[in-house]
Amino acid sequence: MRNYRWVICSMLFFATTINYLDRQVVGYLKPILEKQFNWTETDYSHIVMAFTASYAIGLLVFGRIIDKIGSKMGYTISIAVWSLAAILHAVVKSTFGFGIIRAFLGLGESGNFPSAIKTVVEWFPKQERAMATGIFDSGSNIGAVAAPLIIPWLLGTFGWQAAFIITGSLGGLWLIGWVLIYDKPENHKKVSAAELALIKSDNEPLVNGTVSWSWLFGLKQTWVFIIGKFFTDPIWYFFMYWLPSYFSSAFHLDLKKPSPPLIIIYTAATLGALGGGYLSSFLIKRGWPVYKARKMALLISALVVLPIFASRYTENIWIVVSLISLSIAGNAAWSANIYTVVSDILPSGAVSSVIGIGGMAGAIGGVLFPIAIGLVLDHYKALNQIKAGYNIIFIYCSLSFLLAWFLIHFLLPKMTPVTKVS
Repeated sequence: MRNYRWVICSMLFFATTINYLDRQVVGYLKPILEKQFNWTETDYSHIVMAFTASYAIGLLVFGRIIDKIGSKMGYTISIAVWSLAAILHAVVKSTFGFGIIRAFLGLGESGNFPSAIKTVVEWFPKQERAMATGIFDSGSNIGAVAAPLIIPWLLGTFGWQAAFIITGSLGGLWLIGWVLIYDKPENHKKVSAAELALIKSDNEPLVNGTVSWSWLFGLKQTWVFIIGKFFTDPIWYFFMYWLPSYFSSAFHLDLKKPSPPLIIIYTAATLGALGGGYLSSFLIKRGWPVYKARKMALLISALVVLPIFASRYTENIWIVVSLISLSIAGNAAWSANIYTVVSDILPSGAVSSVIGIGGMAGAIGGVLFPIAIGLVLDHYKALNQIKAGYNIIFIYCSLSFLLAWFLIHFLLPKMTPVTKVS
């Protein structure tokens, strides 16, 4: 039997890597750009908010569109929009222009995860979906590792405009490959009869068209994903945008040089995504019911996040790196499984719509949580106790995944799938 489905999975991995690399360029170029355009911190916060708000809205819209037009065309539109937006950063002449382009980028990038999950549903049986999701989701972590290595080199060698142009162009190269090789498995010449039988082995009912939002919001199954994203996505945003500052202020790490602690931590996220995907797939192959395997994987992921609270009891940077690495691995393992739950409990025609709804909920949480972070850190910074402020935030981070797991458990104890489409 051929295994062409894993070639498709590798395409999703590279798309997600490019997605996160493109969104992080502006953060690493901030010291240069704020001098170039005379940005204040408020100006920069507005630029960040433009991306986040557009990303949240785009998730809702793109999820709906992809359920109508399919993953191939959905991904094509998404990556074409975000790659063009990434390149256009190089020609912007004002702070307002940067805000507009960041909003454009957020809109395009919002199509990545709904498209990728839809593709996994089309190409993988349930027993392999968590592993496939873990593989492509690890691209977000690879992007986080690659950014501090690639962007400073591009800046020093070619200048800040070229950094945007070169990273943005990667999406165009990916798009050429996507258009050339992608098709649904039943229509693909490289998929053998045996592989197609495996892909279709779950005998899932086909749903033509899309279902209404009012029906989706009335389902407990939809709220499982909303809860799973709202309480946990903000923790990933915190890990992405505040960890460099944390290590700089608490351990005086020089962020102008390659940062081994950050590289180790984001690499742990990659291992967590792969491990989390493997765990539930392994349990299913051992005979566990799908819902029990997913819930056990989610519970273990939540428990692995807990050690971050212990960082308050040590001043050793490498112990802190180890504790945060465990927690961020648990975060990534949770992500691999919570995405897969959607395809377990909802019909294929609703998957991208629900991914978009839940992604928007996570983005909203990602807007609200920084408000609390800012208040806590400003308070303790005024007291010259910034590490104590981070310790309080770490306590919440350690508990948020368990809180989400218990809410999901009480809402839908057996992860009952939807069997009738209204």
